[in-house]
Amino acid sequence: MPIFKFQIASVQRSSLVLKRTFGFFLLTAILLSLPWQSIAQQRTKPADSSSVWTLVKYDANASYRSMAHAITRPIHWKGKDFAKFGGLIAGAAIVSLSDKQTSNFFTQQQNTYPQLLDDYGFYYAKPFNFLIASVSIYGFGVLTKNEQVRKTGVLIISSSVVAGYSQILARTVVGRARPKSDLGVYDFEPFNGTQAYFSFPSGHTVLAVTMAHSIAKQFDNMWVKSGIYALATLPPLSRLVNGEHWLSDVAFGAAYGIIVVDCMDRLLFNTDTYSYKNKDKKIAWNFTFSSNQIGIVGTF
Repeated sequence: MPIFKFQIASVQRSSLVLKRTFGFFLLTAILLSLPWQSIAQQRTKPADSSSVWTLVKYDANASYRSMAHAITRPIHWKGKDFAKFGGLIAGAAIVSLSDKQTSNFFTQQQNTYPQLLDDYGFYYAKPFNFLIASVSIYGFGVLTKNEQVRKTGVLIISSSVVAGYSQILARTVVGRARPKSDLGVYDFEPFNGTQAYFSFPSGHTVLAVTMAHSIAKQFDNMWVKSGIYALATLPPLSRLVNGEHWLSDVAFGAAYGIIVVDCMDRLLFNTDTYSYKNKDKKIAWNFTFSSNQIGIVGTF
């Protein structure tokens, strides 16, 4: 029996696949082709006394530019960038070697895993709940005219849109079977379009990490950062326990979310979009794998 199993989606499922693919490319076309005219002109940094509408227009422009920047970055990749991406894929492949064992371990915890944590992990990164939380954070920043909170809201919303849509496209294209489908670790049916083949990467993890990383970057305190990241582990942990994803789905999703947020954050600071100073102390994230260590390591 071959290690990898690939199939092609049936015609009956093609409409769902087309909708997901069309949605992503429509978003990309809007970001790259429509500069929102009046909003795009709002590049002058607003004063503390500016109206709420002026702040919203300025932040909308910042969000537009950061999303367009993230989507177009692969066009400007050079050798080192492709090597990093290849390393990310290789790291996920190595993690997948333990997928069967880790999945068995996590799913065996279903009967003892606290229901409260399971519910939190499930609802935390659901799109509707995520939208409410994101808009609430940004809205608080606008109403209080707090530049750092506004920027955090912009970062969360922008990164979640790009990472969210692109991971949906990736899951559709890859078509990896979920653990609970009992189809095997390396069972793939590209463009299948059904939930059974919608495992890689983990969407809950991508959204949870984009929000947590966007917020954690605003703090210097290591314990505050650790607490924020700890809360972000609950959604992927819940998905692992319920057999919705393999460990490599979660690992890749976490790394991808961090990459998207960092890409946008660098643009906003390099263009001096927001005035408050960047934090000197950051976490350096790296994929690591060796004979006795596999995962994502954050160095404070």
